[in-house]
Amino acid sequence: MAKTLQDFIQQTQQDDTKNDFFQLETERVLEVNLDGEVWSKMGAMISYTGGIRFERERVLEHGLGKMFKKAFTGEGTSLMKATGNGRLYLADQGKKITIFDLQNDKLCVNGNDLLAFESSIDWDIKLMRKMAGIMSGGLFNVALSGYGKVAITTHFEPLTLVVKPGETIYTDPHATVAWSGNLTPEFKTDVSFRTLIGRGSGESIQMAFSGEGFVIVQPFEEVYHAHTEG
Repeated sequence: MAKTLQDFIQQTQQDDTKNDFFQLETERVLEVNLDGEVWSKMGAMISYTGGIRFERERVLEHGLGKMFKKAFTGEGTSLMKATGNGRLYLADQGKKITIFDLQNDKLCVNGNDLLAFESSIDWDIKLMRKMAGIMSGGLFNVALSGYGKVAITTHFEPLTLVVKPGETIYTDPHATVAWSGNLTPEFKTDVSFRTLIGRGSGESIQMAFSGEGFVIVQPFEEVYHAHTEG
């Protein structure tokens, strides 16, 4: 059924009445009510109002250790800092957005699925070296801890799997979005799966989570692109 332009504008226009620092403008657009600074994935800005300036993460901004890690992890970790006062709208290829309010919690997020986080949060890049030959763009995650808002993205609706003592949960790395920071995934190779999975790598890698915590997966297998230096 066709809509008048006025109907369409009324149904889709931004909501100026809400003022949380992070809020969902729609389930696929994050609104940041900025008064200070925020970190986001490079290229995630779709619109803004007010006096906001953007800068790419400088090489030494987070110390030598993170610079060396960035050299291994490629472009996927590039962050953008937005500073100032105004409204900032972020999105990532139409993926569904989920906001968490960390209260001295620890969360590990696949580097490709991290959309934005408050500058009050501590973060570090964790390399998953065993994955290097299998999924070149997805061998890192970002460990977040402390207090503040974090926004992650998923293809479609996320599913949270509860990890219980004595019961290991296995996931496809391409579908694994985040997990509780107290868990350390192991990697299991299953050559017998190769004809079923068809990754082209000759073997199937699975992530194995044991202990007590949770894992967030998405009903979609993310395709990572290898990063190569020129």
